[in-house]
Parts: sequence; C-alpha cells; structure tokens
Amino acid sequence: MRAIQVAENGGPDVLKLVELPDPVPGDGELVVRTEAIGVNFIDTYFRTGAYPKPVPYVPGSEGVGIVETVGPGSSFSPGERVAWAEANGSYSELVVVRAASAVPVPANLPAEQAASALLQGMTAHYLINSVYPVAAGDTILMHAGAGGVGLILTQLAVAKGARVITTVSSDAKAELSRQAGAFEVLRYTDDIPARVRELTNGEGVAAVYDGVGKDTWEASLKSVRVRGMVALFGAASGKVDPIDPQRLNALGSVFLTRPKLGDFTRNRDELLWRAGDVLNAMSEGTLDIRVGASYPLTQAAQAHRDLEGRKTTGSIVLVP
Repeated sequence: MRAIQVAENGGPDVLKLVELPDPVPGDGELVVRTEAIGVNFIDTYFRTGAYPKPVPYVPGSEGVGIVETVGPGSSFSPGERVAWAEANGSYSELVVVRAASAVPVPANLPAEQAASALLQGMTAHYLINSVYPVAAGDTILMHAGAGGVGLILTQLAVAKGARVITTVSSDAKAELSRQAGAFEVLRYTDDIPARVRELTNGEGVAAVYDGVGKDTWEASLKSVRVRGMVALFGAASGKVDPIDPQRLNALGSVFLTRPKLGDFTRNRDELLWRAGDVLNAMSEGTLDIRVGASYPLTQAAQAHRDLEGRKTTGSIVLVP
C-alpha cells in the first residue's frame, strides 16, 4: 500500500510517499480502505516534533472509507462505510481502525466532507455543549472563524440562538464566516477587546474559543465577561506564555481551560453522541462542512504548507 511517512521531524518536506506492507487487523480492529483523509493542524505539531512521537510513523488520525477486513470481536462487516478520528496512520491507502473508534457514515454524505467532519465537528460540538454550554442569547467569540472548526462552531452556536463574533484575516474569509451565520466579523488587526466590548454593551462575551494561541491570547483574555470562559483548544500561531492565576481573578473570576477531544469522547456512548449529532446534521442539510481544498495523497507536503500558511479555509483533505 502507499502511505505518507515521517522519518524525521521537520518541515513539510519530511512527508514522504512510501510503499508499506498491507496491514492485518487484530482483535477488535478493522482494516479500512480510505476514500478521503482529514488533514488537521495537530498533524503539523507531530511532524515538527512539538508533540513528540517516535519516528518513523505515518501521520493522520481522521478519515472515511470502506471496511475491507475485520478482526475478531468487531461488530462491523466488510463493505460497511465508516469514519474515524482516533486512528494513527491515516495518511495511507489502508488504515487499521479500532472498531470502538469507528462510526457509521450516512450513505448520502460525500467522502471528502465525511473525512473532515469528525475531528473538527466533534471539537466544535464539545466546545459549545460541554466546555461552555452555549445558550440562546449568549454572545461568544470564535477566533479563526473561517477555519474548519470555526465554520462548524458558528453554525452550531447560531442554531442554539447565540450571537457569534469571529476573527479572520481577509475579506474572502470574512464573507465565509458571515455565510456561516456570524453576527460580526473582526480582523486580527482590529482592537479586538475594544470592539467586543462595543458589541456587548461593555460586558464582554460569555465564552472565547481560541485555537490560534499566541497571536490572539491577550485579546481572548481581555474580551471575556466576568465569570466567562476562555477555552484554549489549539495553538496555530504558537504556544501562549504561562499565565499567573491571579490574572484570572483580576479579569473577573474568569475560567480558563485547555481541553482536548479525547477527554470528551471517553466512551463509546459519548463518541456516538457527538459523531451522530454532527453526521446527522450534515445528512439532514442543517450543517454544512466546507471542504476548502482537496489534495492527492502524494501532495501531503503541499497540504501542510498551505495549512500552516493560513492559505486554506474550511477543512482540507487528502484523496488516495
């Protein structure tokens, strides 16, 4: 099988196309032939070594495909279509997926949309349902509003009756964010805390969802209301500086969390709840997962360059 392999940490050029033996499923495992593969910012953290991982390895954790073979103890059958967001080695033609991590995919969903739905969709789901449960009438701030998580979270929050303020870097991205339902779209060059206070009658937002990190961190802290929530769920622009807890006191008893998806899909029921909500909303047409770019598997390095260069909008995928 063809796969992308990382033999050493570094820039996008370390992503190399290789031939590897076809995998064999073990107990409770599936071998899936990929139709499309999700590309996510966390993949770049592993590639650079920011998140340590033994080399060589095949990157990627998300995708959709058709089950080819099953190991003992699996409830799936060959020919079924599944998606996953917790399988190592997804940048490949064949992927070993734990049956406990696989979810069925509605037949009417295009592979490229389904491939990028789970990690970003479930991230948006846990942020607005569990980290800070968004309610009708809330105003929230979402950084990178035209990114994959940003576009999904905006739609889900608006459906709950919330007002969403977003930040973006260009006119084109601003238009995408508005199409997703954003109440107001700001630029990173704006005085974001001042604009947020203007838009909330001086109060600040109920919650800030920040996947950008270093470049937006101060704005996030200064935009939240008393007893509001700041959820730092990524660091696309770099790690944030350490914070003295006393600052949270001075800002108004602010809550701060650094969540990750795995802690919000700790069992099969929770996984199926979040994945089911996202996939069913897509199937019913109430949630639009925008695939901003699709690359052949052989162009994984270019996909990473474009992602890190903030040249993409929505989700991006690889196609074997």
